[in-house]
Amino acid sequence: MYSFKDKDELLAWIQSEIVSTNEAMELLNCSRQNLHSFVKRGKLVPVKETNRERLFLRSDVLERKEEASIYNRKK
Repeated sequence: MYSFKDKDELLAWIQSEIVSTNEAMELLNCSRQNLHSFVKRGKLVPVKETNRERLFLRSDVLERKEEASIYNRKK
């Protein structure tokens, strides 16, 4: 569980650890359709989803990137 001293600390954490759909696409070097596929198949789970945007934990996105690189090395 996370614990923050104040609002500023929480905001700093959110800015560094939460990524938008576009940022996730950049980190994964993938298209919006590919990102949607990851979500649909349960490979990547958004922490918040609205009609227009999904937010992800940076660590989850980087973990997915690592999994993909391991899979791609095996080919």
